[in-house]
Amino acid sequence: MSARDDAVRIVTELPETTEGLRFRNVTWFVDGNPFAWDRAFSKADIKRFGDVAPPEGPILAVRVEDLLEKQAILADTSDAVFDIPHFEGFAAVLIRLPAVELDELRELVVGAWAACAPPELVAGFLGDR
Repeated sequence: MSARDDAVRIVTELPETTEGLRFRNVTWFVDGNPFAWDRAFSKADIKRFGDVAPPEGPILAVRVEDLLEKQAILADTSDAVFDIPHFEGFAAVLIRLPAVELDELRELVVGAWAACAPPELVAGFLGDR
């Protein structure tokens, strides 16, 4: 099973998750809010990397609660989790799926879902775990 398959399995196991397209990327929503999406690098993103090769994909973007949580996640997670200038000031991080451990991926995806889901849905789901 590929890392992207693992990500899709984790995402789709979360309550009331739907899948759609947003900006031509597969995106997962809860309560109408996008919380995870495939994130290819645009030409502008690649240009910003300069002489450094962009991280190899597939890449998954996930929402976080706020910018303070984003800073904490970037400081406390593996090198598989990163940021790019395009996401500056936006409460989301990027995950290099081939490099992330399954437990870390699960924690980030569930956290993204919880950041976007209605509080009563989160309480019910996390209370059941």
